[in-house]
Amino acid sequence: MADILITGGIVVTMDSERRVIDDGAVAIDGDGIVAVGPSADLAAAHPAARIIDANRKVVMPGLIDAHAHAGHGLVKTMGCDDSQAWFEACEKIYTVGSTEEFWHAEALLSALERLKCGTTTGVSYFGGGDSIMRTDDPAFGDRHCEAVERVGVRNFLAVGPCRPPFPRNYARWEGGNRRDVPISMDDILATCETLIQRWHGASDNRIQICLQLPVYGRDGRALSAAALDEIKAQAKAVRDLSHQYSVLFTQDGHKSGSIAFARENFDILGPDAFMSHCVDLTEEDIAAVRETDTRVVHNPSAIMSVRGRCPVTELLDLGVTVMLGSDGTAPDRSYDMFRHMSHCMHYHRFHFRDESYLPPGKVLEMLTIDAARGLGLDDQIGSLEPGKKADIILIDMAKPHLYPLNMALSRVAYFVSGSDVDTVLVNGQVLMENRQVKTVDEAEVLDFAQRETEAMLDRTDLRRLLELRPGFWGQSRYGEAAAT
Repeated sequence: MADILITGGIVVTMDSERRVIDDGAVAIDGDGIVAVGPSADLAAAHPAARIIDANRKVVMPGLIDAHAHAGHGLVKTMGCDDSQAWFEACEKIYTVGSTEEFWHAEALLSALERLKCGTTTGVSYFGGGDSIMRTDDPAFGDRHCEAVERVGVRNFLAVGPCRPPFPRNYARWEGGNRRDVPISMDDILATCETLIQRWHGASDNRIQICLQLPVYGRDGRALSAAALDEIKAQAKAVRDLSHQYSVLFTQDGHKSGSIAFARENFDILGPDAFMSHCVDLTEEDIAAVRETDTRVVHNPSAIMSVRGRCPVTELLDLGVTVMLGSDGTAPDRSYDMFRHMSHCMHYHRFHFRDESYLPPGKVLEMLTIDAARGLGLDDQIGSLEPGKKADIILIDMAKPHLYPLNMALSRVAYFVSGSDVDTVLVNGQVLMENRQVKTVDEAEVLDFAQRETEAMLDRTDLRRLLELRPGFWGQSRYGEAAAT
């Protein structure tokens, strides 16, 4: 007897045959899937203690967001459309303007948003801006992981060093008073190792840690011999730690020769590495990715994708595993991976002036089974198959923008938004049903996020970044005089 039987839905399996079962069912026992097939067959073979009616719903694997940023949930649209102001705000907030409670509130809010949009697995860099990581003390990462554990989704927390020079100044806030603390590279490595030991594989393997290193060598930027030696030592220390604990390695922001630079100078590429953005790649970059089986995360809605193009179709044709990422919610995005899927298709079709590029099925793969493979989890998630974990979403198709009820795959790719996700299971546990989240009180999460944001703004004196930027109204471009 099964614990749960999801029945009567349009089941999109994403299995090796890419089966779609029109009146399909999924039987769940414990945390795993025991059978997938026609509703009548599974009802007879797998009677269940609980039935979930999926009539007029699409049943599919939970989505995977392979690149985002913790911290961004409480700073979305601050300094929007002004990159310099945005980077400076990130550095100030994440190093000296945030507390443990800031990171706890942000993680609750972001995990809740992901859950409500049908993303059951995500990667969260523990910081942002120009590689500003909150890895000075394990307490901050602890609070992040505790929040994600409470919401119930899967998460990879990416931790690692900022850029040199060290020591870097961080601040602790106690009773409203600020205490500055200089942090060395050794301090950061110790924090990373502690977080791996405490959290990697925790909560039935729903929480994992991965390691990151800032990207160097972009656009041919030269480094002195001394600086390169320091970074090589940094890279070796981080990569050695990743191998020691068998955790994944990632980087954020590859561009214009930086992957080839990494291959030449640092031993960091490989099938356990995934690199984000990867815009304007050189031939040497592409060869390095392909020959080392390094994985790529494309972030089609990100600012870097405005400034350069990730050669997604070219990489796919070479057999490179390409995943999709939201790049987080700030300054101007969301955790709605359906939105990013649509952006991805139209972005590359516009580039080629050809609508035949990136069929919807390929992009659905990039959000499910391909992403699972890229994160080394394709034996556990990414498709609906017996023996895999029950990470499942139900999409309510009984809505005007999704009817008539035909061509379900195309409807999902082109028309569904995160708000159409009705029910979410992770590890066989129902985390949301009929849009009602069962693990946390949504109102409490929102109130907590608001309080911590206000407190952060008071600490940092950054309220000016909440104001509309000059040129917001009545002009074709920021900084340009209105047409006369």
